Amino acid sequence: MLRTEQGVLARLTQATKSYGKVRALDGVDLQLRGGELLALLGPNGAGKTTAIGLLLGLLRADAGQVELFGQDPQAIDARRHIGVMLQDAALPPTLRVGELIRLVASYYPSPRTVAESAELAGVTDLLKRPYGKLSGGQQRRVQFALAICGRPKLLFLDEPTVGMDIDARRRLWDAIRHLVAEGNGVVLTTHYLEEAEALADRVCVMARGKVISEGSVDALRARVAMKRVRCTTRTTPAEVAQWAGVAEATMEGDRLCVSTEAAEAVVRRLLALDADLSALEVRAAGLAEAFTELTRDDAASSLQEAA
Repeated sequence: MLRTEQGVLARLTQATKSYGKVRALDGVDLQLRGGELLALLGPNGAGKTTAIGLLLGLLRADAGQVELFGQDPQAIDARRHIGVMLQDAALPPTLRVGELIRLVASYYPSPRTVAESAELAGVTDLLKRPYGKLSGGQQRRVQFALAICGRPKLLFLDEPTVGMDIDARRRLWDAIRHLVAEGNGVVLTTHYLEEAEALADRVCVMARGKVISEGSVDALRARVAMKRVRCTTRTTPAEVAQWAGVAEATMEGDRLCVSTEAAEAVVRRLLALDADLSALEVRAAGLAEAFTELTRDDAASSLQEAA
């Protein structure tokens, strides 16, 4: 029987993993909960893949504890309740989509029907087509169907929407939200920060094998003082870029876009210079800006430590 503690489906406790002299994970604590989507973010080499490898039982930690439903991640009983969609999937190209779903579903004790999995993944119209004849985006949707067909309580999605068009991406987002609403846990790694911002209940930012920030999207955004000022004005980006407190000034179409920690002062100065200024918009940093600043600060700290 599966054992969980207060909704925690899996956890890392002071998990450490090295490859030779490279410390891929350095004392990481991480909890995955039911009814929640955790976005695991970080630059390449941050340790995200290693952390997921430990939770899936594909790797063994050098130190610390790794639990999946309260058990060893390599225990069959625990593994029956996870679904996985990795970046690369080598699937038989000649099998039809319906055959693939039926095959993978047969490995689980109480799987979804082929029709239900196909409907959730948006591949109902592809069931009779050979997998190898599908486009890259269509193959990703089929891989999602395979990840959910076993009715997993915990779903790992690694860059799930790569190669998908906007409509397919939105449909997949809806399916993911449906799974979370059912009480399942989802772990998402993505380079599309707007995807994490749209879906995540909690965000964990990693760098250099450590967790450098964790919390809700709003909490992470609140840690960043930077704001974005956008407007239509005659004042040029080159001029604004010289002002105190301005990190960046660029044009986005016909609108000036300013990143600044002194939004009020910048707005007053813009209005003083151009009485015809229009379409003024001031907003807090998004997750993309927060992620950039957090990882930049971490990189700067690591350089100071090495000096």
